[in-house]
Parts: sequence; C-alpha cells; structure tokens
Amino acid sequence: MPSAHYENAREVGMEGELIDNITPLIITYNEEANLPRVLSKLSWAKRIVIIDSGSTDETIQLASRIPQVQVVRRTFDTFAQQCNYGLSQITTDWVLSLDADYVLSDALVEELRTIRSNDAVGYRAGFIYSIFGRSLKGTIYPPRVVLYRKDLARYEDEGHGHRVRLAGAIEKLRQPIFHDDRKSLTRWFASQQSYAIQEADFLLAPGSPTMRWTDRMRRLGWFAPFAVFFYVLFVKGAIFDGRAGRYYAFQRLAAEVIIALELMDRRLRGVS
Repeated sequence: MPSAHYENAREVGMEGELIDNITPLIITYNEEANLPRVLSKLSWAKRIVIIDSGSTDETIQLASRIPQVQVVRRTFDTFAQQCNYGLSQITTDWVLSLDADYVLSDALVEELRTIRSNDAVGYRAGFIYSIFGRSLKGTIYPPRVVLYRKDLARYEDEGHGHRVRLAGAIEKLRQPIFHDDRKSLTRWFASQQSYAIQEADFLLAPGSPTMRWTDRMRRLGWFAPFAVFFYVLFVKGAIFDGRAGRYYAFQRLAAEVIIALELMDRRLRGVS
C-alpha cells in the first residue's frame, strides 16, 4: 500500500504542475566558471539548494545574487554524503539533482512543466556533451536519474562518483541536459588524479558482484585507455566533431591512463 506521503505527492501532481513541487539540488566546489550558466536555466524554481564544499573562488558570491538560492556549507567527505545531506535540506516532494556543470535545455524545462502524476518515482535524463559550448554528436557520458521523489531516494558512493538508489519505476525524460564543464585544464587534471585514487579503491575492492563490464575492463589496467580512445573517436563519432571531438577523445584517454597507472602502481608495489 502506498504511503500517505506518496498519495499526497500524487495529489499535488494532479492538481498543479509538478514543476512547482521540485527543488533543484547542486553540489559545488569552486564552480565560478560554470554556476551562472546552470542557474540561468533554473529561474522557474521557487528555491534552489546548493551544498558547497568549501569554495575559495567566486562561487558563493555568484550564487548569492540569485534570491531563491540557499547556500549551505558542509565540509566534503564523499559525494554521496554531500547529496544525502542536501536531501535533508529539501522540503518539496521532488528533487532535481544537478552537477554544477549541468545546463538544462529549454526543451527540458518545458517538459518539466508537462509532467503529471503517475507511478514513476524518478526520471532519467540523457546528455549532450559539450566542450566549451560546442556540442558533440556522441559521448560516453551515461544517462542518469536526475529527478526523483525525495523520500524514496538514498545516495551511495561508487568509485569517484555516486549513484542514487530508488525503489520503483524510473521513466525517461525526452529532452536532454547539456554537460558543459568550462573549468581549466589544470583543474581537470588535478581532479582526475583524485578520481583515479577513488576509482582504484573501487576496482580493487574484494567481492564486487555488481561491477559493470566497463569496470571489469578497467580493472585489467593497460587495455582500457586504448579501448576507450578508439570507442569515443570512431564508434561514438567524435572524429566528426572536429577539434572539440578530438579534445574529448584525448581527454577520455588521459583520464583512463591516469586510472590505469594508479592500478599498475599499486600492483607493482604490492598495495591493494
């Protein structure tokens, strides 16, 4: 039998627009290069919750210029814990979970206005990957659940990333989100070094029966970088996206090389 909260959420969706019952949630750390573009597509939201992990640039100042933004500072431990804490700050039934480099398409905002109540507990969105504003035809960036019922959600860490767990039907949004990270290449490399450590922890952890085939390939170490580069450039068609496509392919190659080196380093030193 559905909970009383679930029934109330359905009634809200039937009597009014679901978009009025959604709070965007954004995790930030030094996102001055991205945040204004993200917030520009959230003017429809009555309240936006930002969980900041200790930004030292203009992130807080930029966010504070938007009246409906509430910034909550919390020392970073893991992405999942930041997100779970963020959920505790939200009072609406629905959450729109966004990375600080996700820009909603105008079409997706209009789609949010058309959603009415059904049995779905969440919605998955696809992405158009962009390199400094240049949209690519193909990407290996996977769809992810971005819109969901708050009280049915819980985040878990997975490698350097995080995944929301929901019990119930997940539907697909028709319109995309743009992934467009404009932070510097120096910042990107620094992040990849940190991510590689977390990915290696995940890949070398004993007993991972739910590991995807891509993760099993990564665990081999040496093979994954070449496979990813070939797949992105030729199978996904990045070679036809000009300079931006080649940049993306080499970026993915570099990320996988850093992970592979971290795995090899641990194995050579006998460290798991």
